[in-house]
Amino acid sequence: MSPVDAIKSVLSQYVGFRGRARRSEYWWFALFTMILNVVAVILDGALGTKLGSDPGSTGVIGLIVTLALLLPGLAVSVRRLHDTDRSGWWLLIGLVPLVGFIVLLVFFVKDGTQGSNRFGADPKDAPYAAAPSLA
Repeated sequence: MSPVDAIKSVLSQYVGFRGRARRSEYWWFALFTMILNVVAVILDGALGTKLGSDPGSTGVIGLIVTLALLLPGLAVSVRRLHDTDRSGWWLLIGLVPLVGFIVLLVFFVKDGTQGSNRFGADPKDAPYAAAPSLA
């Protein structure tokens, strides 16, 4: 899946928590999010729109970007877990310091279940041209 296709797929399923997401879809969207956040920090610094004087404080643009990408990020994370035949509730393990991050990283890096699983058909089996509907 190309980066553009991955980003289109995630954003077209803005709050779509059903179905499965390939590794490439998840990681391309993660990279897109990181790049957008770096651009937002640079713009906030250049335009003087930081919300505090602390060097680590966010700005207005960064806040808008974070809020805009929060739900699609959660949705693609849940769909990625679905691809490995795990419930989206596994995201909560990320609240456990260090260990939770490592466990989620392993889950996100692992290849998905081959063939259909309880969350749907394997996204590798069919061309990923059309995103599943939200209904």
